[in-house]
Amino acid sequence: MSETKRSGLLRSMLGLFGFSTLAAVLIVALATPAIVVTSQLTNNVAGLFGNLPDYVKIGNQSQRNVLYGLRGGVQVPFAQVFDQNRQEVAWDAVSPFAKDALVAAEDVRFYSHGGVDLAGIARAAINNATGNDLQGASSVEQQLVKQLAIQQAIATISDPKKLAAAKAKAQENTLDRKLKEAKLAIGLEKNYTKHQILLAYLNIAGFGGNTYGIEAAAEQYYSTTAAGLTLAQSASLIAVVQNPPLRNPGSSDNWERNKNRRDLILATMLTEKMITGAQYTEAVGTPVDATTVKVKAATNGCAYASAAKAFCDYVIKNVKNLPGLGETQDDRLAAWRRGGNSVYTTIDLDQQAVAEKDLAQYTPADDPRFPFGSAVSTVQVGTGRIVIMAQNRGFDDTGEGDPASTTAVNFNTDKEYGGSSGFPVGSTYKLFTLINWLQNGHGIQDTVNGNIQTYPARSKSFPAACDGGYYPLGESYTPRNDSGYSEGQMSVLNATKGSVNAAFMNMASQLDLCDIRNVAISMGVHNADNRELDHGPGSILGTNNPSPLTMASAYATVASGGKLCRPIAVDKIVGPDGTELPGQAQSCTQVISPEVAAAAAYDLQGPLQPGGTGAIANPRDGTALFGKTGTAEALHSYMVASSTQTTTAVWIGNIQGDQNMRRILIGGILTSNLRTYVMKPILASLNASTVYGAGGTFTQPTGTLLRGSTYRAPTPAPAPTPPTGPSNGNGGGDNGGGGGGGGGRKP
Repeated sequence: MSETKRSGLLRSMLGLFGFSTLAAVLIVALATPAIVVTSQLTNNVAGLFGNLPDYVKIGNQSQRNVLYGLRGGVQVPFAQVFDQNRQEVAWDAVSPFAKDALVAAEDVRFYSHGGVDLAGIARAAINNATGNDLQGASSVEQQLVKQLAIQQAIATISDPKKLAAAKAKAQENTLDRKLKEAKLAIGLEKNYTKHQILLAYLNIAGFGGNTYGIEAAAEQYYSTTAAGLTLAQSASLIAVVQNPPLRNPGSSDNWERNKNRRDLILATMLTEKMITGAQYTEAVGTPVDATTVKVKAATNGCAYASAAKAFCDYVIKNVKNLPGLGETQDDRLAAWRRGGNSVYTTIDLDQQAVAEKDLAQYTPADDPRFPFGSAVSTVQVGTGRIVIMAQNRGFDDTGEGDPASTTAVNFNTDKEYGGSSGFPVGSTYKLFTLINWLQNGHGIQDTVNGNIQTYPARSKSFPAACDGGYYPLGESYTPRNDSGYSEGQMSVLNATKGSVNAAFMNMASQLDLCDIRNVAISMGVHNADNRELDHGPGSILGTNNPSPLTMASAYATVASGGKLCRPIAVDKIVGPDGTELPGQAQSCTQVISPEVAAAAAYDLQGPLQPGGTGAIANPRDGTALFGKTGTAEALHSYMVASSTQTTTAVWIGNIQGDQNMRRILIGGILTSNLRTYVMKPILASLNASTVYGAGGTFTQPTGTLLRGSTYRAPTPAPAPTPPTGPSNGNGGGDNGGGGGGGGGRKP
């Protein structure tokens, strides 16, 4: 025998002796701690484990978050969002075949050892002695310890390089790690039952890509549940865990490798008397091919939601505001990443479907003439619950959607919560001049001047206390009426019904521009990109950029008798352990008096009556309605309408460019007029709903606010900024295109 061979044999013998001795000491010291083992080797081993905990806790792993909405009076899932595609299941929700297959494949002595398989340790020692890798020694408990370490790293480390290093350390093929792993595995045995350990393994194991756990794997590869797995399917899935990239049946390239490993597992199950010969014959005769593999890829994210995709995105962006998930924003985001939350939202999927179909009919996203968008936001009066959040362009934030018909921007919301900078709201903004008019003791029967007039440069035409007394007009200002003509003297009622710009500018000149702005703020209005609201004369006709959701909420304040209810999207959450957690609490504040709200509601019924600018939108179903239309330089068109139950805002306008919508016909209708055609079926559906219908009549205003008086009511202070972020808007007058209002801002 050569010197080299003798040296190699000696090293092998020493390696075998060293590994076996260490293993024996470890098992004796840990499994029977009452026995005192005295040797320098024992002390060294004890030092190796001195800083380790007695055991690791299994805990809950990252799972799917599921969003629910109301359909047919029943809460149904419509979207799921997750970091890892996993659904943890209970012991009884897993096929016995899968449990036995795991034992057969990974640890046939699982039920007889105490966390570490001595026979496996010996086999590993032999492999080590002969120069092979440390393999074959891992029990189910040891493998679970490794997986728990990996998942802990994923949950706590965000830096990619540090995460990769931590995952590599949890899997490094060294004696040191193997022995530490064995110590923790024995600790698991002392604190958990065999069933708990086996179930934890089945729930944590990786099955290829982002698929984790037996339930998600059963759904993805065989379109079934963990409980419904057959013997062949069970062995096929367990075959994956040792080498997911090469054995998962999601790829046809892996089918042969999967079947070979599957059949070995089935053979072991037969040998161990887990199955009968007949069961074995049937299972090995089952192919792994297109006839048996039924891949159902898990849909992750709002772009793959079955409905209300943009609303789904709005909910996700509001996770940081959900107190039920934790005390701080970081806590809430961490709880969301861990997942397992069932989120019961406010969306009504039946009403959402009506709005989406309506928008697709009247405002097709793929019109080749110009890129335009449309959006619908509906809130419940008195609660702020979001009932509808729809848009004509499909929501897709994957980067793979067709740019001609999809967008990653939610047109309904603020920039922080959807990416839009808002759109000019036109004459719908006149509401706030009307409210301040009433607060100052004027009535809706008062006469105002509807004639076109010029306000000279540097004149004191518009009081503005926040500007030192008057708004500084740098140049002359001549707001136009949509008709192009002076309308003469008229009542405020008629000025609202016909949306006469000149009349509202005349009203503003008798008020204070800063007060009008503060009224808007008190009613929850803010620019979608968080810019400060403009209070110049043009703002009276809609030069600010609130979101549709913001405008719906502001008008709902009138319908609720002066009570502002901040928009909310989540009613409640059920956590991964089944605990019911709070969603977004309703936040309602009385911001204008009930008397002023009643007079405003009475005045705003005119636009939906014959001869009013929004009359076409009225479904004439007996429901009391009020509303207002708005147009901004013919680039954007708005309408807000309300019953006593719900308030809906509709926006249609240019996403990019400056196409005059009064020159484009869609379905034979001027694009600028589509707002009323879009609004009508939505109102009809809401009014007919058993949940949101049966709206009552609005409170009749008092004689003083009908006739007017000299009483000047105090102007409310601005309401606090909403917790869900600010919103924004810009636009021009419904009659005259804004008269100096700003153009539309792009999302």
